[in-house]
Amino acid sequence: MIIGLTGSIASGKSTVSAMLKRKGFPIVDADEIARQVVEPGSPVLTEISQAFGQGVLQADGSLNREKLGELIFNDKEKRLQLNGIIHPAIRKEMLRQKEEWLARGARTVIMDIPLLFESKLQSLVDKIIVVSVTPEVQKERLIARNVLSEEEADARIQSQMPVKEKEKEADAVLYNNHAVEQTEEQLERLLLEWEMKS
Repeated sequence: MIIGLTGSIASGKSTVSAMLKRKGFPIVDADEIARQVVEPGSPVLTEISQAFGQGVLQADGSLNREKLGELIFNDKEKRLQLNGIIHPAIRKEMLRQKEEWLARGARTVIMDIPLLFESKLQSLVDKIIVVSVTPEVQKERLIARNVLSEEEADARIQSQMPVKEKEKEADAVLYNNHAVEQTEEQLERLLLEWEMKS
């Protein structure tokens, strides 16, 4: 079974992903792959610098994420352009890793994809788990984690599909507003219910 794990920014999806990893489930991590595909010298990074200028590169040739983030956060067209460069490369590597896990005999593979719905990747998975928080908790955690102003936090939250919309599309929702133990209890119940085995 291929499980899609998603949420919204600062919802705690990474926490749930870490729980699943500790339980022995293979994780295909889209964020990790996103970092790999833009390593210095990669064809994807070359394409990004051609599209957005040398200013998006650090002196050592690595990606200047902050600079790129500033360029795309409030510009939908540029964001779509960047996604058009990065997403196909990420998708290809995610599928390669998934196939590798299956070939090794994994019965369940977790595809940890933050923008699963935004990138329309539902077809890659059999079932979807959404990690959800209330908007208040989300904003509070995001400000604390990334040291942002309220305006900056709002802009980042609004750049994604609302978590309530994601909940409607999910096969299961894990509510992560309280202690991490409560989230883990919900996950345990779900693993039993779906008979997921690592």
